[in-house]
Amino acid sequence: MANHKSSLKRIRSTEAKRLRNRYQHKTTRTFIKKLVGSTDKAEATELYKKVAGMIDKLAKRNIIHKNNASNKKSKLAKLVNALD
Repeated sequence: MANHKSSLKRIRSTEAKRLRNRYQHKTTRTFIKKLVGSTDKAEATELYKKVAGMIDKLAKRNIIHKNNASNKKSKLAKLVNALD
């Protein structure tokens, strides 16, 4: 266990950030699953806008890599455009 005050604080803040990042990532994954399961094009388009924003936010906060975010958005856009 750490002995310095600063390292104890760092442990606390890191854990809080880890939980926050985990929550945001999990929420985004849930919305992605909802989008993939969607069959209505209008609904999927609206949902895609929201999901794309969530993915961009994850990339901005370095929760996922920016190329990973671009790849996810691209695949989801292809999926939405393929719907009738």
